[in-house]
Formats: sequence, C-alpha cells, structure tokens
Amino acid sequence: MAGPERVPLARDLGVDRGITMQTEGAVSARVNLTELLENTPVGKMHVRIFVLCMACLIMDGFDVQAMGYVAPAVLADWGIERSAMGPVFVAANFGVLLGSLVFSMLADKIGRRPVIVWATVFFSVMTIATAYAQNLEQLLLLRFIAGIGLGSIIPNATALIGEFSPKASRVTFVMCITVGFTIGAAIGGFVAAWLIPAFGWRSVFIFGGVVPLVIALFMMWGLPESLQFLAVRKRRLDLLARWLKELVPSLRVDASTQYVANETSKGGVPFWHLFREGRAVFTVLLWIVNFMNILMLYSLSNWLPTLVTGMGYDQQTAVLVSTLLQVGGAIGTFGLAWVIARRGFLPVLLASFAVAAVSTALIGQPGLSLTLLSVVVFVAGWCVVGGQPGLNAMSASYYPTYLRATGVGAGLGVGRIGAIVGPGIAGVLIGRQWGSEELFYAAAAPAVISTVVILLMRGVYKENVPARGAPAPLAH
Repeated sequence: MAGPERVPLARDLGVDRGITMQTEGAVSARVNLTELLENTPVGKMHVRIFVLCMACLIMDGFDVQAMGYVAPAVLADWGIERSAMGPVFVAANFGVLLGSLVFSMLADKIGRRPVIVWATVFFSVMTIATAYAQNLEQLLLLRFIAGIGLGSIIPNATALIGEFSPKASRVTFVMCITVGFTIGAAIGGFVAAWLIPAFGWRSVFIFGGVVPLVIALFMMWGLPESLQFLAVRKRRLDLLARWLKELVPSLRVDASTQYVANETSKGGVPFWHLFREGRAVFTVLLWIVNFMNILMLYSLSNWLPTLVTGMGYDQQTAVLVSTLLQVGGAIGTFGLAWVIARRGFLPVLLASFAVAAVSTALIGQPGLSLTLLSVVVFVAGWCVVGGQPGLNAMSASYYPTYLRATGVGAGLGVGRIGAIVGPGIAGVLIGRQWGSEELFYAAAAPAVISTVVILLMRGVYKENVPARGAPAPLAH
C-alpha cells in the first residue's frame, strides 16, 4: 500500500482535519490534536467539562467574595471598627496571590485536572473551618489559607476550557466560563442577604464550603485532563486515548497511534518563559492592567457594602446594591464576549475601562437616588468585573499550551497584589475619614491607567479578527 494519505473521517462531525490514516476505517496512525480539537464541534464531553468548571468557578467566586458580604455582620457581632476588616481582606487576597502563581506553574508541569480537583477540596474544607473562627486573628489566618486554594481555580479552568474549545468559539467559551466566578460573587450577595438574618454570618461559610465539596466529587468522576497538555508533555497516553475516543467516538486509535500538537514543550521554570521569544513587553503590560483592574474590582467588592451602609442605607439594602456590581459583571461578560469575538480585544477593553472610570467616580456623588446609585453600580460592574474575563481570555489566547496556565495565573497573581493593596488603601483612607466622593474618585484612578495601558498594547499585540471567530493570537 502507498504511504499515508489523508482521508475523510467522521466528515459529518467536521473532525477530518488533523487525522492521518492508512485507509478509511483503519486505526489512526497519527493524530494532530491541535487541529482535531480546533475543528471538533461542541458535543457531550464539551458540555460536561464546561458545566463542571462553571460550577466550580461559581463557588470559587462565592467564597472569594463572601467576606465582603458578611463584613458588616461580623463588625456588628464582634463590636469592632470597620477599618479592622482591612487586614482580613488583605490576608485572603495574599493567599489567592500565592495560589495563582504557585499552582498555575504546577499545573503546567503535572496537569490541570489534579490541581483543579484537589484545590477545590482544599478550599472547601478551609471555608467550612472559617465558619468557626472565634476572633479576628483566626478569621485572618483561615481566610489566608483558604485563599491559596481559591487562587488556583480560575487560571487552570480557563486553560482547560481553552484547550478543549473549538477555534471559532474559543474566546466566547473562555469568557463565559470565567463569568462563573462573577455569577458566584453575585449569588453570594443574595445568599448572604437571605442567610445572615435567618442563621447568622457563619452560615454563609458553611454553605460556601459544602457545595464545592460536592462539586469536587463530580469532577473526580467526570473531568478529563487537557488532551493538548498530555500530547505536548507526552505522558499518560492511555488516558489521552480514552478521553479522545470519548470526545470523537468514530475515531479509532490504539497503542501505536502517534499524538502531536502544533507546538512543543520547553523545560525549566515556566515563569521565565513568559519573558522569552518576544513576550516580555506584552507580559508586563498585561500585568499592569490586571493589577489596576483587580485593585479596583476588589476595592469595590470588599468595601462597597460597608460604604453604602455609611451613606445611610440599611445593611440589607447595602448588600443588595453591592450585589449589582457582580450582576452587572455577569451580564457584561456575555455582552463583552459577543463584541470581542467580532471587534477584537483591544478596542472593546479600551472602551470598557474608559466607561469604568466615569461610572466608578459617579458612585460617590452626593444626592444620588437609590435608583441612580443602583444603575451606576451596575454599569461599573459591567465594565470592571466584566472586563476581567476579557483580560483572562486574551491571556489564554496569547500564550502557548506549555505556558497557558502560568500566563493566565501570573497575570491574575500580579492582579492579586492589587487586590491586596486596594482594600488596604481603602481601609486607611476610611480610617482617615475620607468621604464617599473622595473615595470613589480614588477608586476610579486605576481604570484611567488601564485605559492608557490598553492603548500602549496596540504596539505589541496585533489582532486579526476573522469573520466567524475570535481574535487570533500572535504567533511565537
């Protein structure tokens, strides 16, 4: 028989690209996983991965934001000043910072699946433990430890979804999965408003720990490893074959099948590769925007309920108004994903951060009615909270497989420094008796800086927006 020829296989599924066969119906001799995954339409396995990661991210967002929602109740219960919560917010975000950096690099070495599953188990147990804190020192320590697990979820779920998604819908999938975090944060406000009056603030952490523990059990059963990761790293090819046959049932593979990807793995510490092969300038600019946006996001998320209470509203109203920040972010993510898929990352993010600066500054204006206040908070959430998934998707589309989790995680990790600094600065300013107007002017400043940095990115990130799909990443 003549040498290998490319023949249609499962043409009705659109997966014939990337498969080299000896003859139709025979075992595939060589499978290009990059091309196969890019052209395989969405099926049951895609849906299962998306649902499991979405559920995990929802509870990740719930638990990260829970402290902001229960803070007024904790202050009232323990009789402490509101500025005393600043170190607790800082400690939690420092834990998330460590988790984002350390476990993202670990996932690029051992795989996304084990990190996602066991980090979920870890933060679930520590969140339950938080419910039993007896003083501010215990609360601070437990939130720090829980944050280490919480910080590893977004970068690894983002990488996993990006590596399974068809090319035409990759950015939309990545942004939509990331919105799970925002949805969880928004749900947290409603759950806290219901649970705290009935069962006390500790019940919020019980809820936030038990639910993800159940999700982790489902992930142990149904979450596969990234097929591209296994091919690039050339490990556990038995599992690769099993999951690949589940993804494309018509594909026949055996122990002799060769799996390749359109990229290679590189040794050493993944972190340093972020600055090689022309990636350094983009990486630094991306870190600046992540830092500024997450500084702004967490300053608003953590202190908004307390500040709204200080504006004269009752505790329940303050929590519900603050929840609109996350609701706006959840809805805004879908809207921004739709526009980004057609217009590209840079012009959409540029407009989003510019509007974020204006809307955030307006929150503290005196004389706003409750309706106007709610609208302005919603718009700020659309732009600030909704803009972060756009940054995550841009990272996932830019970095190659062997760097993807590290690239997303490092950006988020640097952003967590903003999450640490922002609430701490806000606590200091509140302690110095700054008024609401001055506080929200200060909170708007990072969005102005993000707008300028996005303009600078135009020189290092060239977008090619195809008619049907998402912006193409730079070639390296």
